[in-house]
Amino acid sequence: MMLRVLHVSENPLPLAVAVRPAIKDVRPYIVCCVVKGMNLTPGNALKRFLTAQTKLHEDICDKRTLATIATHDLQLVKGPLLYDARPPTEFKIVPLNRKEINAKELVRQLQFEAEEQRKQKKRQNVSGLHRYLHLLDGKDNYPCLVDAENAVISFPPITNSDKTKITKSTRALLLEVTSASSLQTCKDVMDALIEKMAELHKFTLENREEEVGSDPEESASQNPEPPVEGPQLVLEQVRITDMDGSLKVLYPSKTDLNLSASSFVIVR
Repeated sequence: MMLRVLHVSENPLPLAVAVRPAIKDVRPYIVCCVVKGMNLTPGNALKRFLTAQTKLHEDICDKRTLATIATHDLQLVKGPLLYDARPPTEFKIVPLNRKEINAKELVRQLQFEAEEQRKQKKRQNVSGLHRYLHLLDGKDNYPCLVDAENAVISFPPITNSDKTKITKSTRALLLEVTSASSLQTCKDVMDALIEKMAELHKFTLENREEEVGSDPEESASQNPEPPVEGPQLVLEQVRITDMDGSLKVLYPSKTDLNLSASSFVIVR
């Protein structure tokens, strides 16, 4: 199983993310990477991937308190991107499987739903997005990842946008990890995510499941990413810069992706 790193200098259209100073006191750390070659169409491939992401949120991300993962269909991402912090009344998002709403109203709606859950179940525990609302406590501004059309595609640590949702048709993914803890935390989580993706890709190749037809509403199928040949994933480096264009983070760098599994070969 091969993981091939495509360097920014080799990529005619590299994706870049600029970081606004406002994010510094809110959720300052972000790492991104593009992965091409995942086949999410057969059988339960997409479900396995989403389940693995949830497990990483529970384990290495410590219920999103250390870091949050977001995955996007690259075909639906309009770059370059901007990582910013904005007042919750001043940006809208189309959350996964919900209608467009501003961030303040979304949080208020989720708080109401959480209270209803508690009443119905007669206990303190809540499920879903409601478990992460406390991570926004005391924040005047909320973090957001914004595309070139000024659409918010991610609102960590709560949700990402339905606009860039991955589907069975997705072949190229933008991976995003954000944290209030440290840059190294983001890198460690990204390493773990990519290793898990490689394991799942290997499993899909070795277990030939019946291909499941794409949903006609899945816009990603209109301009499908050409498949990557053979048992490999291609990782495209993503530059994170400040507003002046000075480099803050480049992932994956030479020191990233020290995978323990001997079954993976990394070509840098």
